[in-house]
Amino acid sequence: MAVRALDNVIDINFYPTAAAKLSNSRHRPIGLGVMGLAHSLYQRGHAFASPEAVEFNDEAMEAIAYYAYEASSDLAAERGTYSSYKGSKWDRGLLPQDTVDLLEQERGVPVEVPRGGRMDWTSVRQKIATQGMRNSNVLAIAPTATISNITATSPCIEPTYKNLFVKSNLSGEFIVLNPFLVKDLKARGLWNQEMIDNLKYYDGELKDIPNVPEDLKARYLTAFDIDPKWIIDAAARRQKWIDQAQSVNLWIKTPDLKTLSHMYRQAWHTGLKTTYYLRSLGASNIEKATVGVRKEMRGAVSEGAAGGQNSGDVGGTHSPLAMAATATAEAAAKKVYSEAEKKACSIEAMRRGEECEACQ
Repeated sequence: MAVRALDNVIDINFYPTAAAKLSNSRHRPIGLGVMGLAHSLYQRGHAFASPEAVEFNDEAMEAIAYYAYEASSDLAAERGTYSSYKGSKWDRGLLPQDTVDLLEQERGVPVEVPRGGRMDWTSVRQKIATQGMRNSNVLAIAPTATISNITATSPCIEPTYKNLFVKSNLSGEFIVLNPFLVKDLKARGLWNQEMIDNLKYYDGELKDIPNVPEDLKARYLTAFDIDPKWIIDAAARRQKWIDQAQSVNLWIKTPDLKTLSHMYRQAWHTGLKTTYYLRSLGASNIEKATVGVRKEMRGAVSEGAAGGQNSGDVGGTHSPLAMAATATAEAAAKKVYSEAEKKACSIEAMRRGEECEACQ
């Protein structure tokens, strides 16, 4: 159903230029993606930074690829192949997992990702050989910041940003709390006012909160505390099944040239085609004035101009007195949006030919 719907979009879409319409009509590329990976791992009881999570990424992406490529081939039998199908890798019997060895030959260095999978691809290969493919490209994992909020799940293939944070947009400010963490804490009799205050104070991080079991601390590690090795290894397992690429964000607390070099070299050697944003932490955070625990300045995420697509907490370096003055000044200077600006940001903006990215 998803592949059919995306293929329909090619025909009913509005194209700003004739060249764009010609290209899409000729090659019929689509990009079926995923979201909710972190929530899936919580439901399975796997920590993001674990061999079990890496294996799950491999297994799940293979299944998605299997049925997506089969659906595109079945659609080709019904509607015909895309016009430039002849001579393509599909036509030559090459599926994405077959091209890992070709990539290794082209680069002249080993691609360090396990080959093969769990499913029997014989029937899919036979279908493609007989029926062809409706779409030149089928899979691509894109960012899903806004629609993940709408569907109450985690963005695409990212680890949890924080277990507790505030997300802001033109509609207001929204507290985002990890429901799986709350469920597990309640199940162990640990959900109380003291735990709530500690979660606020430590920005949703569990590692410094006493009385939290070690298995929960490992399961609910957030993005900046997960070794990038696990994120890259999981992405490599997915990549071998994907014919396009992925939006793979990398996270680092403090930018360091040596660490960055290791991260991107690992991404190269495991066969990733692309990475996306590199996110880092700011130097400090505002004081938690409403929390009845120790008061001190702590690290926090600095988003905004350097933060990329997803909104988060804003860092600062203020004394308590300066913070109060700054908060007052910011409240007074807070932008008031006109009715025209709010209208331009509505979901109907596209139909009126308007543009707005503020909702992101």
